[in-house]
Order: sequence, then structure tokens, then C-alpha cells
Amino acid sequence: MPIYRFTASSDNTITNAFKLGLQTRASGSNQGLADSLQVFSIYGQGSGSAGIGTTVEKSRILIQFPVNEINSARTAGTIPASGSVNFYLRMFNARHPFTVPREYKLVVNPVSQSWQEGYGLDVDSYIDTGYSNWQIASSGAAGTSSWTAAGGDYITGSSNKYVYQQAFKTGIEDLELDVSNAVEDWIKGDINNYGFGVFLTSSQENGSLQRSFYNKKFYARGTEYYYKRPVIEARWEDKKTDDRGDFYLSSALAPASDNLNNLYLYNYIKGGLQNIPAVGTNNILVSIYSGTTAPDGSKLKLAVGGGVVSPDFYNITGSWVSTGVYSCSFAATSSVSSTEYLFDVWHSASVEYFTGSGFTPKSITQYSNNLSDTYAINITNLKPYYSNKEKARFRIFTRSQTWNPTIYTKATTAIESTILRDSYYKVTRQLDGVEVVGYGTGSVKYTKLSYDASGSYFDLDMANLELGYAYNVNILSIEGGVTYEHPETFKFRVE
Repeated sequence: MPIYRFTASSDNTITNAFKLGLQTRASGSNQGLADSLQVFSIYGQGSGSAGIGTTVEKSRILIQFPVNEINSARTAGTIPASGSVNFYLRMFNARHPFTVPREYKLVVNPVSQSWQEGYGLDVDSYIDTGYSNWQIASSGAAGTSSWTAAGGDYITGSSNKYVYQQAFKTGIEDLELDVSNAVEDWIKGDINNYGFGVFLTSSQENGSLQRSFYNKKFYARGTEYYYKRPVIEARWEDKKTDDRGDFYLSSALAPASDNLNNLYLYNYIKGGLQNIPAVGTNNILVSIYSGTTAPDGSKLKLAVGGGVVSPDFYNITGSWVSTGVYSCSFAATSSVSSTEYLFDVWHSASVEYFTGSGFTPKSITQYSNNLSDTYAINITNLKPYYSNKEKARFRIFTRSQTWNPTIYTKATTAIESTILRDSYYKVTRQLDGVEVVGYGTGSVKYTKLSYDASGSYFDLDMANLELGYAYNVNILSIEGGVTYEHPETFKFRVE
């Protein structure tokens, strides 16, 4: 499953708001370990040096994440190497009965010095003091460390490298920002991991707009709501598009990229994927043969494209994908007989490692009208229960709704699964409809279905799901620019 979450390890709200009576500021208050976090700017509630109604009260969020766990997950291969994964800061709106600001922006910057979470649960009267607050970063037996600037010290980096912003229109949106460069630099040690500060933009916070932005709340790490805790979410694309079961011959009607087909080699040894010792993570060569039951005759000449570097070349240069998995990409012209099978032989120098099962190439069909179709889908290996330590693979069978077999076809032919090449999955909690994993159709397509000769599939790491609940899986497809959510819902429980 190309998504993994790391829950915040510390969080706190710091403020210089007035206490009751509007005479004394709560600059020394601590709000660590509360069940919500808040950002606000209150203009004109008290008297300032410029007169009555000119004061500004501010609130900011400090939040830290266990980067050592992120680094360990990378070392273990749970998440990919730098450059192949994006890290998103996600914080979830906490509804409350008070005023919510509209049309504002929140800024996120890394914090530049260490701070203490504390135990300040009171976010109304500000009676809890000590630890980190508006003026002090930390305090204890080793002494007191003050912020260089009241309200916290933050890193922007050259060209604002570490400045992240999100606009809020209605005010009740969740926060979701790509903070990959900060997380990667934390992992590398280029900057120290003291977490992030979250606050309003300067003009909205300092009162220059002469209006209040009160009060945006997010759930804190101590919330009782499992899926509302603030997280760093690692997302990456892990789809494998193996065209062995849906291989097409080149067509002049298709762009060059659509004429390419992908084939994969999965090197399973004693039930587990392992690299081929003599190849490792290096390139591997693939040759294509035709035949009826096995490769016959000489290697086929191939057109330029994908891993084929020159016309009428006999070898495709394949590459390492992940442990024990290799792939290649090439185009096959219509000179290949459609009545024969094609066979892929994977080799290096004179050593042949693997010969794939035969596959029949298809021809792209042209139509004079705009076709549309609907599909019936089913998860063929769905279990009623899964362990939270399990990494499950869900196999999806897809069939056209217009499929209408004869009696002979029904009795003698195995139904071939239709491959929907641009499809995504979503997971929701059955009890209340909370979206656990959404359709990842954005720039990082982290829930896109893979496919191979057996049809579509996706992997789901149950460690991301809360124990003791039932969940729903839904599938969405995009064809010809049209988005369609399939009506079927598949249910399972995590124990």
C-alpha cells in the first residue's frame, strides 16, 4: 500500500491572548497535550498603546513528528528512497460552537529550536503554565530557554524553501500540505527536527487588516478520534502496469507512448521476492519470440521505443523496479502474427533466466461512434476478517455489463477480466463513513490500481487501519475523461 502515516509525537498551542478581565495576557500559559489545537488573531478586544480597541491577541500551533520512525521505515523498505515519495502534513478540522474565520491563509514553517509539549489541558482560562509558551521554548532543571522572538523561532530557508501556505475559504477545511523537502532535510540532518509552527500570515495575524480571525481549531494528537490525529503521510506511486494480459500491437492512430507495452518479471524464491544474484539492481535484457506452445525460431526484430534503442533491434533493455521485480517496455508492430503467441525471454549475456507464458497481441479497434460502457466488478479473494499486521492483496475481476455469452461460450470459456487502466480504490469506515484512504487521483496517484495477466489488484497495509472496525472498499475509474464510481461496495473487518 503506497501510503504510510506517522502520528505527531508532540503538539502544543502557544498564545499571548488576554485572560478573563482583559487586563493580563496569558503569555506564560501552556496548552500541551490538550485534545485540540487552535490558531487565531483577535483584534481590538483590549486597549493598546494606540488607544482603546487596538490590541492584537495571537495563537500559534507547535507540532512535532517522529522523524526517527520515518527514517527507520525507509531503512526497512516500508517507504521508498528520497525522490520517490512525498510527505504531506495533514491536520483535521475540529468543529466547535464558536465563530470560525473565513478567507484566510495558514503558514507552516519548521521550528528552529527545541521546545516542550507540557501538560496544559486548559485552553480557555489559561491556568496551566510552564514548559513551552509564547515567551519560553523550554524550562526545567537545566534552566529556561527563551524564544529569540516571542511566539517561536522558525526557519524559512533560502528562497523560502521551507515556507508552506494553504488558503481556507470557508474556514472549516482540513490542512494538507506537501512538506517533503523539510522532512527529507530532517532525515538527512541538514536541519534539526523541532517540528512545525502553524500560524496566520503576517498581515492577518498582526492586526493590520483591523479584523479578527477567530477561531480555527484542529484535532490534536490526544484526540479520541483515531483518524483525526495530525499525521505526516508518506505517499508514493507503486502501481505496476503489466500488459501481459492486455497487450496491443502498434497503431498509427495511437501516440507513441500508447503503443508501448510493459512486461514484468517477478522472481519469487521460496515464497518471497529476491533479486537475481547475477543481475541485482542492474539492467536486464529481454528478447521476444513467437510460437504456438513455446518460443520458436529467431528473436523478433523490434521497433524503436521504450527499451529498444535502434530499429530492428533484437533486445529490450529492462530495468530493476524493486526487490525481485524487473520490467521492460517496447512496441510490437503488426508484422507479428496475431494467430501466434509471443514469448518474452529474460537474459543477461548468454544466461537465460526466465521465459514468460505466451500471450496473444490484440489490435486496436477503431469505431465511428463514441462508445461508452459500464462494468461489473468483484474482489475475488476478499476475506471477512484481516489481521492488523497483515499486508493484503485485493484481486479485482472486471467484466463489461454488455457481455452476453452464448450457451456454448458460457459452458466452455473462462471469462477474461477487463482491465481498467486508470482506476483507484477508496477505504472508508463502515460505522460512520469516515474516509480512511481517499481516491488518490491527484499529482501523486498513490491509490491507483496495478494490473497483470490476472487482472487489476491493489495492496493494503492493515497497520494503517484502526482495530475492531469494519471497512468498505469502493472503486473509481476514469475513461475518456469521464469519472465513474462503481456502485459495488466490498466489506471487511480488521481484528
